Amino acid sequence: MTTNTVVTLHGTRVLRCAPDGPPLDGESAALDLIGDAYGQDAQLVEVPVARIAEDFFRLRSGVAGAVVQKFANYRVRLAVVGDMAAHIDASDALRDFVREADQGDQLWFLTDSDALAERLAR
Repeated sequence: MTTNTVVTLHGTRVLRCAPDGPPLDGESAALDLIGDAYGQDAQLVEVPVARIAEDFFRLRSGVAGAVVQKFANYRVRLAVVGDMAAHIDASDALRDFVREADQGDQLWFLTDSDALAERLAR
């Protein structure tokens, strides 16, 4: 298993999660990542799409809301990075959720790590 790493992008410490770690599938997994971020003094957690549980993309499940709320409560930002086109194309509600999230500063859905660096440069 590859380990998570910490990088600094435009003055922001980012916990970059390995693609083969445990899935982000609820509050407990969110708290684990938040704890890792606190331990590494990171302000943002970058999670690859491969680590996002399928239920996260089904908004009715409540997983996305619970995860995002935990990150917001602990004031740690979350970036989901990778190709989410199939999920977004399959759900108007998810498409709207992603669009709204990307307008804010707490949660972003981005295509890759370079897009995250560009977003942080703004």
